[in-house]
Amino acid sequence: MGLSRRAVLAGAGAAGLSAGSAAGLAGCGFAPSSSDSAKDTLRFTTWGTDAELAGFRTTIAAFEKAHGGARVELNAVPYEQMFTNIDAQLQAGNPPDVFRVPYYTFGAYAGRGQLLDLSSHLPSGFSDRFTPQAWAAVQRKAKPYGVPHHTDTSVLLYNKKALADVGVTDVPTRADQAWTWQQLEQVLRKLRTALPASQYPLAVNWQGNGVTRWLSWLFQADGRFLSADLSQPAIQSAAGTAAVDFTRALFPDKLVPPNNSVKSTTLAADLWYGGTVPLSFGGAFQLPDADSAVDFEWGASPAPRDVRGGGDFGGNALVATAKTKRPGLAASFLAHVTGEDQMRAFCERASLLPTRRDLVAKGIRFQVRPDLSRVFLGQAGVVRASDSGQVASPSMSGIISVLQDQLEQTFVGDQATAAALSGMTSGIAKALAA
Repeated sequence: MGLSRRAVLAGAGAAGLSAGSAAGLAGCGFAPSSSDSAKDTLRFTTWGTDAELAGFRTTIAAFEKAHGGARVELNAVPYEQMFTNIDAQLQAGNPPDVFRVPYYTFGAYAGRGQLLDLSSHLPSGFSDRFTPQAWAAVQRKAKPYGVPHHTDTSVLLYNKKALADVGVTDVPTRADQAWTWQQLEQVLRKLRTALPASQYPLAVNWQGNGVTRWLSWLFQADGRFLSADLSQPAIQSAAGTAAVDFTRALFPDKLVPPNNSVKSTTLAADLWYGGTVPLSFGGAFQLPDADSAVDFEWGASPAPRDVRGGGDFGGNALVATAKTKRPGLAASFLAHVTGEDQMRAFCERASLLPTRRDLVAKGIRFQVRPDLSRVFLGQAGVVRASDSGQVASPSMSGIISVLQDQLEQTFVGDQATAAALSGMTSGIAKALAA
């Protein structure tokens, strides 16, 4: 199945494990339990770009070689069909053994009891291979129901000439030196003064389910949208007010295009590719498209900071279904896919970010624009486990709808900040109760 980055973009919008779990390593993965025959076959359903699917096929071949005849059947489907198919198969009782899932969707499946609790299938200390924010994103009541395969996060992609034309030549490349909100606003206002009326300074990538990226502003203001135990809304706060105030002002001040709202069908990436904006938030997975689509010199800078740095925890987990007949083999496969060599090769080829501590520490080099690898890795490092853990809420799909409705009314309607926060609070409470 051939699938470009832009097609995927359009479709998308803890505690350590218990002791007494499965045995040691076999090759790059864990040895299947004795109940798993060497002839066992796992069914693995995913979507992916060409590079991602090539990476999965390479990983599968290595797993099969290391596991004595075990087979993995790869079922690649378009993103827009992925979860309709998965939900129908779960309901019918014949789901795949393993599938890929965005972190913001993971919680719904875990909350419904549809995923395998991996606690007894992985060895003690398995969690140590991952960053805290990655491990927090696959937890349900302090138990792992998946493995964090990779992540992604948004940085500022910028047109070098456009910034130089307004005197901005010192662009930060380290997260701890990122522009503050006030510094970013100054840059945007310089651009606004210089640009023609048909162009705008910035595009933000919060369309569709990407509305979760708006939460980056909330985190940067050191806020939360859920309480620490994930049971209550927590967005009605000084941080929530600051985040809504700053982002809603982008529209009347003409710092973003009027069609850059969260429910717009025009993607931020397309505005940037087309030269409508000189600055755009974008993820590492866009680099191959940007490298071929953009005809100007461009770079990347960390997302801005306010009280602290913060960002969206994008990417995907891999999960096993609760009713798999091959839990040991499924756990072996999940461990293999997140091995150091496998994850490095996958991420470098697909322009995605690793979730392993050792790879974050050593660094990786994207095959496309390797010079930007450090910018993205640095930005991913400011994401906190307390931020990513909220997105793993079983109620996240309902919360996404609340954010979409309230932010749309605020950005392109006349809704005031206080009303937006009140609407978010009541909507999140209903989503949590559903």
